[in-house]
Amino acid sequence: MPNPNAEVSIVRRFDLPAGRSAAEELRAARRVDVDLATGRRTYLDPADRHSITYSRILETLSQYRRPVYLEIDPETSAIKLLLIPYITTVQSIEPLEQERLAVWLARSHARHVLRRDARDFDELDARLREAMQTGNTVIVTEDDAHEIIDVRYPTGASDWEGGTKAPFPRRVAEPKKPWWADVIPWLYCISAATAAQVFDAVNATSCDPQTAPAPCIPFLYPYDGCHARAHEMCRLMIDLGLNPGKIWIKGKLHVETNNDPKCYVDWGWHVAPTLCVRGRRFPQTQQLVIDPALFSAPVARSTWMSAQGDPNATLKVTSHSIYFDGEITGTHQLDPNYIECNLDLAINRQNLVKQTDNNGLPPYECM
Repeated sequence: MPNPNAEVSIVRRFDLPAGRSAAEELRAARRVDVDLATGRRTYLDPADRHSITYSRILETLSQYRRPVYLEIDPETSAIKLLLIPYITTVQSIEPLEQERLAVWLARSHARHVLRRDARDFDELDARLREAMQTGNTVIVTEDDAHEIIDVRYPTGASDWEGGTKAPFPRRVAEPKKPWWADVIPWLYCISAATAAQVFDAVNATSCDPQTAPAPCIPFLYPYDGCHARAHEMCRLMIDLGLNPGKIWIKGKLHVETNNDPKCYVDWGWHVAPTLCVRGRRFPQTQQLVIDPALFSAPVARSTWMSAQGDPNATLKVTSHSIYFDGEITGTHQLDPNYIECNLDLAINRQNLVKQTDNNGLPPYECM
């Protein structure tokens, strides 16, 4: 059965003096009461070092009407643990080594793990498999080690109010290609020096991992969210008058990175923007990949692929407008106004802040 001291709910309100933020109250050593949509009241304890970070995460999730997983002390009613759930369908479940299952969720390229020795394994496994077979939406919560600890169905507004609240939709004007661009693409492609400048401009939007204020891009949280990072990077490039594409890779991807506390991430797929770059001689051109989550400069497609640990992986090139590609991700979606992108970036900014709060500033020490 689910942890009786856990709540999955939307935050309805903070009990705060007028004009004061939760963080200000906590810094002044005053507790902050939190009302949940389930009807339960809990609070942030100023003596808990995580409380200020938790308050920022709760404010953001409340703004977007997204649920939060909270473990609450049964004696004091204080928040002891905060986790950010997925609202998702389940695509597949596969066996792994060491008595583990790999769980692949829609709208996530990360490999999620269910341990056979987990508390309530049978119930968690049964719910995930039922969701996979029916296509129904479930709320999946994993701990800080990315191991699934809670699976439940949305039961109403207390769990999930549906839809997304995007206060900053981002419409962009598509750059128009001149008639000769397809006839002489070499002239329309950019130089390698310009590609490097574009990379630096995009990389400069990387989040401060302690605060992650919008509209930064959470490159330092490589575990999940590449689709949103790629979509936002493409928007920035379009604003510069460029015409980016996207490159997708699907396989058993294993990437070493010192921006994750485990020093690696496992993915089922990944995506990044591409730009057409002129060669030194006419009419040579190549597509360079812009992926600050993995590299410090533009790279060739072969370099990008080789860094992801699966020589048998599948590659696909699409236009920048594809938010999810059905052949790669299992679902197909466009996001022309960047509403879904805005939501996914907001959630993964909070995941980055939480990762930093737990493990310190990236990069982490890796052998």
